[in-house]
Amino acid sequence: MVKVIEKNSIKIGREPVVILPLRKWKEIEETIEDLEDAVRFNKAFEESRGERLISLKELKKKYKLK
Repeated sequence: MVKVIEKNSIKIGREPVVILPLRKWKEIEETIEDLEDAVRFNKAFEESRGERLISLKELKKKYKLK
C-alpha cells in the first residue's frame, strides 16, 4: 500500500517531506483530536474517582431548581 522511494524524495531545506491528499490529512487530524480528547477524559475521570458524587436532587436543592 505505501511505497517508500528514497532516491526521488522531496526535501524542503534539509528535511524530507511527505505529500498526502487533503482528505487523508483530515482523517489523521481527526484521529489525533480524538486521542487528545480521550487523554483529557481519562485524566479527568481518574482525578474524580475519589470524589463524592452529587445526586440530581442535591443539585436541584443547591441551585434552587424546580
